[in-house]
Amino acid sequence: MSPTAATGTVQVRGACPHDCPDTCAMTVTVTDGKAVDVSGDREHPYTRGGLCVKVDNYLDRVYSPDRVLYPMRRTGPKGSGQFERISWDAALDEIAGRFRDVSTEFGPEAIMPCSYLGTQGILNGLNVGDPFFARLGATIAERTYCDSGACTAYTMTIGDCAGVDPESLVHSKFILIWACNVMSTNLHLWPYIAEARKRGATVVVVDPVKTRTAKAADWHIPIRPGTDGALALAMMNVIIEEGLTDDDYIANYTVGYDELAERVRQYTPEWAAEETGVPAEDIRRLARGYASAQPSVIRIGVAVERHAGGGQTVRTLACLPALVGAWRNPGGGILQLPLWAFPVNWGAMMRPDMLQPGKRVVNQYLLGQALTGGLELDPPIKALMVYNSNPVVVCPDQEKLIEGLQREDLFTVVSEQFMTDTAQFADIVLPATTQLEQDDIMFSWGHLYVTYNHRSIAPLGEAVPNTELFRRLAARMGFTDPVFRRTDDDMIAEAFDWSAPAMQGITVESLKEKGWQRLTVPPADQYAPYAEGDFPTPSGKVEFRSSIAETVGNFVVPLFRQGSNDHQPGTPVDPLPHYISPRESARTNPGLAAAHPLSLITPKSHAYLNSSSANLPMHRRVQGDPTVLIHPDDAAERSIATGDEVRVFNERGSFVVKAKVDKSVLAGVAVSASGGWRMHTKSLSTMASLNPTVFADLGNAPTFSDTLVQIEKTAG
Repeated sequence: MSPTAATGTVQVRGACPHDCPDTCAMTVTVTDGKAVDVSGDREHPYTRGGLCVKVDNYLDRVYSPDRVLYPMRRTGPKGSGQFERISWDAALDEIAGRFRDVSTEFGPEAIMPCSYLGTQGILNGLNVGDPFFARLGATIAERTYCDSGACTAYTMTIGDCAGVDPESLVHSKFILIWACNVMSTNLHLWPYIAEARKRGATVVVVDPVKTRTAKAADWHIPIRPGTDGALALAMMNVIIEEGLTDDDYIANYTVGYDELAERVRQYTPEWAAEETGVPAEDIRRLARGYASAQPSVIRIGVAVERHAGGGQTVRTLACLPALVGAWRNPGGGILQLPLWAFPVNWGAMMRPDMLQPGKRVVNQYLLGQALTGGLELDPPIKALMVYNSNPVVVCPDQEKLIEGLQREDLFTVVSEQFMTDTAQFADIVLPATTQLEQDDIMFSWGHLYVTYNHRSIAPLGEAVPNTELFRRLAARMGFTDPVFRRTDDDMIAEAFDWSAPAMQGITVESLKEKGWQRLTVPPADQYAPYAEGDFPTPSGKVEFRSSIAETVGNFVVPLFRQGSNDHQPGTPVDPLPHYISPRESARTNPGLAAAHPLSLITPKSHAYLNSSSANLPMHRRVQGDPTVLIHPDDAAERSIATGDEVRVFNERGSFVVKAKVDKSVLAGVAVSASGGWRMHTKSLSTMASLNPTVFADLGNAPTFSDTLVQIEKTAG
């Protein structure tokens, strides 16, 4: 199919590019080379023709008058947004020249990439720049914004297994949704949950906020931020003490049970009630319901890792299904990332073999410190290249990050579709294509279908896919390695291990023709691959006592760090699940809480995907003005009413928004959705200015939800 060269009207199969578990199949209608409609593919068994509000008007993004369509060079002060159009040759010459100069004077480690999942495609997504920066010898960027801690914990406990097929949730009898607002961030899972309810399943949501999902559930359990591990451990206590365990499954398919049972004796419901704010009898009721109604399933969201003890929380949650034998039947177990089922050839994308041994690693979570001397890097970062990311909005330490980006001696390149908060500080801005203008192939972290994205229109202006961007940069740098001469078709051919059992009957050709195919795994009503153990752990069993924790200690999955295994954290990790309190709470830090008594959580927005689409008019209308949600008791104490302008602040920074007073949030908790752009705020700051830069316990995960603040009404 060559839709870009076609006349008349054609239908083109595509895939949503967003970093979202749903990975929706799309149909693009193209008339005489112009896309005139984007809709969901009604034939897809999982996404069923539906697109969420983030994508339903995707043409507004593609044809926005604000698109960056040509290379641009800064003409005014950094941050002024003053740029002039230049040619690709001029842009490439300047970038290559500056990279060479920096490498000559300071060494190549003075250059650092900064990227994440602005697109989730295997070609253009997380690893697209890795071979280039490995060949360059640049600093390795560790990218642990999301799920890194959970992946470390999950791997330590049950290995990199696919878990539960989301479609099998129709067979679940007890669905425990933990720190996940399914209706806003995993929309296409909800019909399976709703079907399970029709069949008699109980749906429970654990969340500090009564979200859309919590309102639709049978039972909402509000919990203090960062105390999820206490609730999970207390559930274990009840299940073991009351004899609700599946002793046969434990005996045959787990290791370390006796030590686990001894460990959790201390975590009584009464103790957990003090930590979590959840009444002890509710904890008992939850544990009994979860253990007794089989198969039971836990759906965890990414928020569950974002506090000091997030890793151990996920370890505990990953242990629970084995305690009650939930893995025995379809619809039982834990659902984290089904992407583990996809035999993606990550090595071909990352090319870790090209990394120089010992190359330093800098976590992007600490980018503000890295750019302002806080990490005491030698050599310092003198050149930064940003793609697939908007760090000014998604990184913490916002004020320090901006200070670093304003350095005149820092050469910054940003590849983007729009002039974001980060692009405003660039020296060179390069035009990036949208999903309609590029080919790609997609895994999913929320279902078991491979999806092919056909380019449906020619790139607008002079925009190029990330794959082409790095081919051009490599050529201008004089890199002649074969990896830099791969075409997109070559990369698609290398994207998967096509010989893997899960890919039997799936080929590039069949995907191009059909658009999507389910992995070759049992159907949802038969999918129970761990009914008799066979977990991808060293023992082949669920490891209540983790041998990886014991022998390796803390680590970041290499996928999050360009394939590098050098300079891993390596800190000791208790091999048994245990509780780690939030660092910032009234119970653990009363002095800090006296000045900043409210726990701030910053969940995903309903209409934005991280910061993507937060500049588009329709999305901003749907999302509404940024607000902070507080409980009526907290509002009354501060003489705040809905609609009042308030300042949310702590010792690290502040931002100004409108207040929304509502009982849907726990007293003592403040909620402000993330993703809005800094340039759209009155205070020229967002919640990113308040978040701490300390890591969680495992996987160098962020601690966005471990943040104390105060709120006051502004004078204006």
